[in-house]
Amino acid sequence: MPTVAFHTLGCKVNHYETEAIWQLFKQEGYERVEFESSSDVYIINTCTVTNTGDKKSRQVIRRAIRKNPDAVICVTGCYAQTSPAEIMAIPGVDIVVGTQDRVKMLDYIAQYKEERQPINGVRNIMKNRVYEELDVPAFTDRTRASLKIQEGCNNFCTFCIIPWARGLMRSRDPKEVIRQAQQLVDAGYKEIVLTGIHTGGYGEDLKDYNLAALLRDLEAEVKGLKRLRISSIEASQITDEVIQVINDSKLVVRHLHIPLQSGSDTVLKRMRRKYTMEFFGERLDRLKEALPGLAVTSDVIVGFPGETEEEFMDTYNFIEKHKFSELHVFPYSKRTGTPAARMEDQVDEEVKNERVHRLISLSDQLAKEYASQFEGEVLEVIPEEEFKEGGKSGLYVGYTDNYLKVVFPASEDFVGKIVKVKIEKAGYPYNEGQFVRVMEDDEAPIKEAIV
Repeated sequence: MPTVAFHTLGCKVNHYETEAIWQLFKQEGYERVEFESSSDVYIINTCTVTNTGDKKSRQVIRRAIRKNPDAVICVTGCYAQTSPAEIMAIPGVDIVVGTQDRVKMLDYIAQYKEERQPINGVRNIMKNRVYEELDVPAFTDRTRASLKIQEGCNNFCTFCIIPWARGLMRSRDPKEVIRQAQQLVDAGYKEIVLTGIHTGGYGEDLKDYNLAALLRDLEAEVKGLKRLRISSIEASQITDEVIQVINDSKLVVRHLHIPLQSGSDTVLKRMRRKYTMEFFGERLDRLKEALPGLAVTSDVIVGFPGETEEEFMDTYNFIEKHKFSELHVFPYSKRTGTPAARMEDQVDEEVKNERVHRLISLSDQLAKEYASQFEGEVLEVIPEEEFKEGGKSGLYVGYTDNYLKVVFPASEDFVGKIVKVKIEKAGYPYNEGQFVRVMEDDEAPIKEAIV
């Protein structure tokens, strides 16, 4: 039986696509082995969001070549899409496929074995207007299923290379989304995370259909689904209709990840982001009205070219005022090929790092404040795996609907189920809880306001 090994760099979408590529190999009779062992085929799914992503991708490719020089080395993903020539130049790389045509991979492998000539299968992504169907009936991870609903992005923010790696916005056929959602629930998943490159833009290229309609249809048509999470949504895509759907929904969880990037209008303009802080703040107020107890997490880029101390403080104060529940903070790093990399006034590394630390300590403080509201409450948790830190055994870790990480005594047979847990001690990065009971299948999830 031929073997295949995978290594995935980068985001959730890449992880989703690796699972989809594995399904294709499985159907052809391949056995999946660990990346660190010897395999007949290695597939490296690359990332290019930063220059470091490129570098890490190259390191992993070389590692696979060293593991088994006779293996077929196949490189795919975003870095493969933007820089195929760079990858083909690495001695030992046999096949390069970008962020489309993944279904041709097995044919390319057969062709390579016959001709022994390297194959560059990368085409111009900007010409593609069709969503590539890649099915994932089940995941290696047993608790949360990702469901990819769209591909590409039309925004062209000045710091970002992704439209060149992923192409323009294309939405998945709603019927396919609903079919796959049902398949995942039937496979035992209680929670589905809707994911994509620009998830909230779903439907912009469809006639009379949008994200709000998709959320409504998933809730109405997928039998047995308990939780629906949106992996990320831009403020500009949080329409009144989306807020209404979230308000009416029994399944959409009390957690949204809304990328901020900066809390300064002048920096946002230089970034070519599509909103003002006034608009962003107003959307947050509306959302928190619709969903009391809502957790809002976000991404922030610190030290974007030209960022002054005042502009940074605008970001800091906005985050503090609106009480985000957790931040992912990134120092700005130049991405070759983007307008921001060519901007004057690049911020000094030391200044960047100092600002990053200030924001991270604010994030830690806000995360603790957010969690402390729920001390003594009973929340619903999906246990994911055994908690290995601290040397105690019999503890499991999982997430509540509002994305609090909870550690509590449980056993292996609770993994992937929804259980009620009382928060005994709030904290960050995790909360300590006490198991109460397993949720009944016909029980409605908690959705009422927190008093």
